[in-house]
Amino acid sequence: MKLLRTSGRGADAVAALTDRRNASYESVLPQTLRIVESVRRGGDPALLRLRAKLDRISPQSLLRIPEVDLELAWESTPEPTRQALKIAARNIRAFAARQRPRNFDLKPAPGVTTGQRVIPLASVGCYVPSGRYPLPSTLLMTVIPAQVAGVERIVVTSPHPARETLAAAAMLGVTEFYRVGGAQAIAALAYGTESMPRVDKIVGPGNAWVTGAKKLVAFDCAIDMLAGPTEAVVTSEIGDPASVAADLVAQAEHDPYALAIFITTQPSLAKAVITEVKRRARGNTIATAALTNHGLAIVARSVQEARDLTNRVAPEHLTVDSAADLAWVRNAGSVFVGRWSAQPLGDYITGPNHTLPTSGLARVRGGLSVLDFLKFITVQEYSRQGVQQLGPAAIRLANAEGLEAHAAAIRARGARG
Repeated sequence: MKLLRTSGRGADAVAALTDRRNASYESVLPQTLRIVESVRRGGDPALLRLRAKLDRISPQSLLRIPEVDLELAWESTPEPTRQALKIAARNIRAFAARQRPRNFDLKPAPGVTTGQRVIPLASVGCYVPSGRYPLPSTLLMTVIPAQVAGVERIVVTSPHPARETLAAAAMLGVTEFYRVGGAQAIAALAYGTESMPRVDKIVGPGNAWVTGAKKLVAFDCAIDMLAGPTEAVVTSEIGDPASVAADLVAQAEHDPYALAIFITTQPSLAKAVITEVKRRARGNTIATAALTNHGLAIVARSVQEARDLTNRVAPEHLTVDSAADLAWVRNAGSVFVGRWSAQPLGDYITGPNHTLPTSGLARVRGGLSVLDFLKFITVQEYSRQGVQQLGPAAIRLANAEGLEAHAAAIRARGARG
């Protein structure tokens, strides 16, 4: 983990953080395109061939996991783990339910009613990685908001799901679970095959091939976001070095390309965090690689500069000192307040979603939520009185734009103008 200052020779390295982008998938895009097109054109035979080659799954292994296998996974999961899954599911569901918007109606003028209807998507595909680590938590975080939204068909794909992932699916009542991963899974979800009907939207993180495939299909099938390597930022003036370092190492162990940054105005605190990070990362190969190449302790010249830099970085995970700091936070996927708020608690069990924007995307969106599984239909109804009330102003605007037929359509209902 390197120590940098926002002035002098460290200024360029600090500036680069605010202009970073997720390019990890670009080098595999040509190969990814071939995979996507192969599945799109070749259906099941192409999907199964690629699954055997890339996922290393036997052709004899069923593509769709039988429901009985999901139930057996639940029954064979130790009770403490089952209880933990239940607690996490309860909190995620409660949080998503509070996020769900409502239908409404307004009356902007006599005889005019406008409104909104909140409609769930018909089908979604939830991608659950199973490479470096099994991630039953990602199944919970993607499936539960879709259920709260009211999505009728929820599909899960994962190439090598752990028992706990299968158990989580059984607990949630998931019945359509496919053993396939990578770009081939994304293509099947987006375009459909004989055995896997297409879905309306794909959500969930994945490796470079998954991310590249999501980008390629995004104009044919909706996606949530292009997820890059994990990011953790702690911005603090009074932080406890052990707590700060613990969170940075925790997020760094996700990926050797993970970003782990501490921002402060206190040089002594920055040095203490670096020392503690080195101690805690010892023996953790992935975390050490990430922290060596992408770990920074940045000493800003002022508190305001530290805050501005934090917002420019727009991190996936952000820890701040107190609730008062929320007043200046503008760009972050999820914010953790105070020394006791361990970031990994949010990864698993507290309720807010852990599928979060990376690579600066927090400038424009938040994490996955129930909103990602809904669409909003506006509704309008006018009476004769309503047309007479608002029609003349609408006719004037139509005339200003030179759209004569627009004006005529309003006059045909009895409006003057």
